[in-house]
Amino acid sequence: MTDVAQQSTLTIGRIVVPASLDAPDAGPFLELVRIANEVCRYDAGHDYLDEVPSEVLGMWQDQSDWTQIGFAAERGGEILGVVKLMISNEDDVSAVEFDLMIDPPKWGQGAEELLAEVEREARDRGIPTIQTWTLHRPGTAGPALVPPTGAGSVPAEDRQTVFQVANGFTLEQVERNSVFDLTGDFGVVERMLAEAEAAAGPDYRLVTWTAPTPPEFRDGFAYAMSRMSTDAPAGGLVIDEQHWDAARVERRDARQRAQGLTVSVAAIQHVPTGTIAAYNELVIAEDHSAATQQYGTLVLKEHRGRRLGTIVKCANLLRWREVVPDSPRVSTFNAEENRHMLDINEAIGFVPASYAGAWKKVIAI
Repeated sequence: MTDVAQQSTLTIGRIVVPASLDAPDAGPFLELVRIANEVCRYDAGHDYLDEVPSEVLGMWQDQSDWTQIGFAAERGGEILGVVKLMISNEDDVSAVEFDLMIDPPKWGQGAEELLAEVEREARDRGIPTIQTWTLHRPGTAGPALVPPTGAGSVPAEDRQTVFQVANGFTLEQVERNSVFDLTGDFGVVERMLAEAEAAAGPDYRLVTWTAPTPPEFRDGFAYAMSRMSTDAPAGGLVIDEQHWDAARVERRDARQRAQGLTVSVAAIQHVPTGTIAAYNELVIAEDHSAATQQYGTLVLKEHRGRRLGTIVKCANLLRWREVVPDSPRVSTFNAEENRHMLDINEAIGFVPASYAGAWKKVIAI
C-alpha cells in the first residue's frame, strides 16, 4: 500500500446489488465474493467452501424471504474488507446474521468500523441480537475456548477468536465441517443404506428428485423445511422460526435456478400420513468439478430412532454419483453436540476438514 493510501480516510459504503456481474457497479459485489473466498481459505485451510459470483448474486437478487445487505470498508480506492448481513423477513425477527471479512493481507483494517455498521443496522431495525460464525483449522495447538454446550472448541488465540471476544461476543456453539471423498469406494454407503431401509420398515418410503421440487411434494417439503428452525441443535444461538408453504418452496427453487445450482434431494415420506419425515440436500454451482455442499439434513423429532438420517444421506450420496459424477467431495457442517448425526457421518466415511464457531452478542436498542 502506498503512503498516500495509508493516509487516506477509511470509508464505509453500501454494496449495491448489481443487475448483472458485468454491470458498471458490480465491482464492490465481486470484491465481496472474492474476499469471502480468500478468508474462508485462509481460516479453514481449504477451498471447499468457495462460492462463485453468479451463485451469490442469484441469492441477493431475490430478497423476498431474506433481506441481504452488504457494506465495504475502503481506503484510497481499495476495498479492505466487507460485511454481509442476512435478516429474515419473518415478523418479530430477533437476530441479525452477518459475516465480517477482511482481506487476509489487510487484517485489522476496517473491522471495527464494519462491525459498528452491523450494530447500527440492527439497532435501526430494533433487533437485539447479532450473530456470526468463524472458521478454524483442525489440530491447532494452544489454548481452546469451549462453548456452554461442552461439545467442541475453537482455538482461543486465533485472530478471529480474539476479535470476537474483544468485541463482546460469546461462543455459543461449535460446528464440525466434514468432507466425504466422492472418488472412493461406495461399498460402505450401499451396505448402510440397505441395513437402514430394512430397519425403517414399510411405513417409510424413499423419494428423490432434482430441483425444482415436484408439485406433489411441495407442501410436505415446506413443512419439513420449517422444522429446521425448531428441530436442529442451536446451542445458545437465537434462531427465528421460519414459516414455509408451497409458494416459498417454489420461490426457493426459482432462486436456486438463478444461482446456477444443481440440487438433489433425498427424502423419506411417512406412508400412513404422507408427511416428509426426513430429507437431505446436495448442492453444487455451475462448476461440477468443485466441492459439493450439503445443505439441510433433518429428521423430524417424532420420526427419529428409525435410521431415516442414514437413509437420506446414503441414498443421496449414491444418487449424486450419477447426477454430478465429476465433483470430488461433499462438504457439510454439523453441531458438535449432534453426536447422532456425527456418528452417521463418521460411519459413512466423512472426516473433519475444519471447524466453525458460532458467536452471539446482545446489543442495546
